[in-house]
Amino acid sequence: MKEVTVKELKQLMDSKADYQLIDVREEYEFDEANIKAELIPMGEVMDNVDKIAKDKQVIIHCRSGKRSASIIQALEAQHGFTNLYNLKGGILAYIEEIGL
Repeated sequence: MKEVTVKELKQLMDSKADYQLIDVREEYEFDEANIKAELIPMGEVMDNVDKIAKDKQVIIHCRSGKRSASIIQALEAQHGFTNLYNLKGGILAYIEEIGL
């Protein structure tokens, strides 16, 4: 599985790169802390596959990286995605290394 570090994500954000950032946490978690990602809770991802880009880098994150990793595996296996990246360490790592 491909991954990006929080520092790599911050560089993408700062450079205004063309990528998609998806948060698969629950809405209450998103309300507590978010990094301007598109919220698609884990249980709703498979019903919203059409919202996930296939023509650019898509970074998927959760709290620590476990839920996003399982979503990426399912999307790759069931829908043939090849452009998905897991945010290593999730939002916890982002907050620790970059801050909000």
